[in-house]
Amino acid sequence: MTTSSFPERIQRLEPYSERFAAFKLAASGCDVLFATYPAGTKIEEHTHPTDNWGVITRGAMFITMNGQTLRFGPGDWYHVSAGTEHSAHCDSLTEEIEFWFAA
Repeated sequence: MTTSSFPERIQRLEPYSERFAAFKLAASGCDVLFATYPAGTKIEEHTHPTDNWGVITRGAMFITMNGQTLRFGPGDWYHVSAGTEHSAHCDSLTEEIEFWFAA
């Protein structure tokens, strides 16, 4: 298990571990995930019914959608619209805060 650098209080939130490990904070109309991805993480192509916004806090994430792969590093925000096919990978230990808004 990869050690998270999120504060202890965040690490006590409900765990989420479907395609990656995260701590989940439920909010009205939105879930908030504090996610940690070990180096070498690959998330297969998928879609979801939520409108996702994320900000990278550590490392880098490469997201492929619409035939284009983009790199996002610390402080960079990304957006994946509901229903959009996308995949991701992380070459180094990466963390993010992700917002899953009801579409």
